Amino acid sequence: MTSATRERLLDAAQRLFAERGVDAVSLREINQAAGSRNVTAVQYHFGDRAGVVRAIVERHGPEVDARRHALLDACDAADAPDLRALAGALVRPPAALLATPGGREYLQVWADALNRPRPFIPEDPPPGGSLCRWRTAVEPLLAPDAARLHRRFTAMLYASIELARRARSGPHTDDRLFTGHLVDVIAAVLGAPVSAETRRLAAERDAARGFPNVQDG
Repeated sequence: MTSATRERLLDAAQRLFAERGVDAVSLREINQAAGSRNVTAVQYHFGDRAGVVRAIVERHGPEVDARRHALLDACDAADAPDLRALAGALVRPPAALLATPGGREYLQVWADALNRPRPFIPEDPPPGGSLCRWRTAVEPLLAPDAARLHRRFTAMLYASIELARRARSGPHTDDRLFTGHLVDVIAAVLGAPVSAETRRLAAERDAARGFPNVQDG
């Protein structure tokens, strides 16, 4: 089976997943939408549904990574760490995909894959990727309690949901206001203080698990 078949399958899967959600589309429907007469074409190229989702994410990953690395380079060159600039490095690279139909489809699939009890996308990004670099850059700016409450993953999740909502509402002539506001919100999420109540409940949870000194984020 050719790479052209693989790309047609990905195009069909991305479109159907964006329209109806990842769980509502069967592998057989992807085959049919791609015009493949081989009923096992999806399994041959991707293995299973999760494999299709990962392939869609990997398809757009290099473009998003390149943009994010460039923004992180600018953050590294700044005189002092800037939480809003780092929030922008999370939001602006995927937000640029709002400009194309395929990008809007991808943003909806990305959010669906991330926003589930067992995400198709790992919560811990692979080493060397732009998200791993972003998480490392943000960590020193977070209070220890905020890091333990997975504040960075919360920011990633919220950004994905809002970008998918924007993508579903159709093409727009100008997404700058939306993007700027989302950067503001993500910066606020990252920098929000941890209340005494939340700190107490988190300590009780950690103690009950037997790991009172866990420091993960």
